[in-house]
Amino acid sequence: MLSDTAPTVAVIGLGYIGLPTAAVVARSGARVRGVDVSAHVVDTVAAGKVHIEENDLDALVQQVVSAGALTASLDMPHADYFVIAVPTPFKEGFAPDIAYVEAAARAVAPMLEVGNTVILESTSPVGTTEVIRDILAQLRPDLSFPHCPADVADIAVAYCPERVLPGRILEELVSNDRCIGGISDACAARALGFYQRFVQGDCLLTTARTAEMVKLVENAFRDVNIAFANELSVISHGLDLDVWEVIRLANRHPRVNILQPGPGVGGHCIAVDPWFIVHSDPQNARLIRTAREVNDDKIDFTVARAVEQIELGGDAPIAVLGLAFKPNIDDLRSSPAVEVALKLAARYGERIRIVEPYIESLPAAFADSGATLVSLDTALDSCGSAILLVDHDAFKAVDRSRVASLAVHDSRGIWRN
Repeated sequence: MLSDTAPTVAVIGLGYIGLPTAAVVARSGARVRGVDVSAHVVDTVAAGKVHIEENDLDALVQQVVSAGALTASLDMPHADYFVIAVPTPFKEGFAPDIAYVEAAARAVAPMLEVGNTVILESTSPVGTTEVIRDILAQLRPDLSFPHCPADVADIAVAYCPERVLPGRILEELVSNDRCIGGISDACAARALGFYQRFVQGDCLLTTARTAEMVKLVENAFRDVNIAFANELSVISHGLDLDVWEVIRLANRHPRVNILQPGPGVGGHCIAVDPWFIVHSDPQNARLIRTAREVNDDKIDFTVARAVEQIELGGDAPIAVLGLAFKPNIDDLRSSPAVEVALKLAARYGERIRIVEPYIESLPAAFADSGATLVSLDTALDSCGSAILLVDHDAFKAVDRSRVASLAVHDSRGIWRN
């Protein structure tokens, strides 16, 4: 039952982070309005359904929509809290693109009232929260905004990035620690009150700029470590070594924990965010830039290894297994598997049979390629070669006898034995 005194929350952007966040906040007892520019997304959520694949999200959205705790609209409402969770891609030359964030701030500005809090959750280059503050201040000269740590203003502005794992988002939105950065101390405290409603992990207060950098550093750390594994796989191939055996044995050292290689790095975070650091200080971000280049180059290396195996399979159809950027999800954003599949489709056309159990149709980029989406059984029964790009559980469960006669490139190392 919703209380008459329940806080009102507007979540701007109902994507992979915004929709789960809106649902979890609604479950905590707040009145939440999800706002999106897509009429399809708004209509879907308003009907208590979801447009993305995430464990248990469909049931939670149906529950909070049915209870009246979550609604959806194309229009910005008045609210106590405004949470911005829109995309932050990069432009040509890997320069950060915060146009969606700026547009969200402009949409929020007319609805602001004294005592409101604006929180940015989108992964952003350092200084973006201050950009939001400046946009709001320009559009609402009748209100005061924070400019230094000691400021107590009409409107609080803060930054609090998500740090969740696809497939476990609902759990980790609640259990993970949060880093809350305010433009002022009072801003951080106001945002803390919001997150304490539903976060069970520790909420750690800092400045907005520090919190922005923390998010970028977390993803750059992962990127650098994956790059080490991917570079090892390239070197091991040249030396005719099994990289997974090398890593397995090296990891027996008590202070070594090498990650697993793959066809590259994808997703909305790790493949993008390190470039924000590089852009902010290109002269000194040498290791971070190199890691990005190593991981991007792994796509062409994977294509070359795939072609070697395909040629061994003769003229038979080719099974390409997986398009998602990680296992057991439907998210194809910045996926290296998609890039590999597109390059193979450009070369082999109608011979390509793609298996991706988490989607119902191929992305538009494949429209003229001749590639087709088929079931796993169809692919394994009709193809002469198999290129494994994603370690979905369905692929791990394949009986090895079914691929024994195929020419295989296993970029994930799951069919080695």
